[in-house]
Amino acid sequence: MFTGGSTFWCNVRSVLSWLLWPMYKWLLHKITGLCELQRLCYKLEEGRPCTLAVDRSLLSSKNVQLCCLSHKRNLTVDEAVTMVMKEKDINPEVHEKFRVKLGQCLVQIWGYSSLIQKVEYLRKTPYNSDDEDHEHLLLEFWSTLVPDKKLSGRVSSDWSFIGFQGTDPKTDFRGMGMLGLHNLLFFVTQYTEKARQLLQHSHHPKYGYSFAIVGINITSMTYQLLCNGHLKSHLQNTVKKAPSLFHFHVVFSK
Repeated sequence: MFTGGSTFWCNVRSVLSWLLWPMYKWLLHKITGLCELQRLCYKLEEGRPCTLAVDRSLLSSKNVQLCCLSHKRNLTVDEAVTMVMKEKDINPEVHEKFRVKLGQCLVQIWGYSSLIQKVEYLRKTPYNSDDEDHEHLLLEFWSTLVPDKKLSGRVSSDWSFIGFQGTDPKTDFRGMGMLGLHNLLFFVTQYTEKARQLLQHSHHPKYGYSFAIVGINITSMTYQLLCNGHLKSHLQNTVKKAPSLFHFHVVFSK
């Protein structure tokens, strides 16, 4: 009974909000002389707060062109900003700050979507032992992590020393494709001493683990966080421009 009553009033509030919100925005526009996007850009801090609010505003816009702008790829940032200012009848000479800040928001919004596509491309690229570039990256991973230990053969039990399951590492990259290898190589290249310490810890007789396999599993976790949008807050607060694969590798490594 109480649950039904609570649901009823929640529905009433939702309907009232849906009806009154456009009126509220119209009133603010009349009072301030600014559209919603302008108010957000002028009020909110640069980074995640402003980018998130602008993204939501665009997606909820009744203007079809603005609503599609969050995912539009056939415009440059300058063209998109110019289109918004034209649609909203905003004087670019008077509101230069708005033009710059909206552009920054679009760079971050589009950049996150672009990063997902790049990461997905690497994930779907299978490791190919006939590809010289793939082989070079794999051998570089070995030589950087354990420079004093010579690999006895491309296919050998030596790979288990750095945490692969079999004699040929390519079988362990099936889930994450080349993304797994790129993450591992970035980590051992950029954080070499830390990587070697972790490798040493992985050989502990009681608390040991498979170094490479754990890295591939963390790659999977980081990939899921990216695709689910859970990295937006971090990337939009720490990267002023469009996030790149470099920033994804850093998140993995940290």
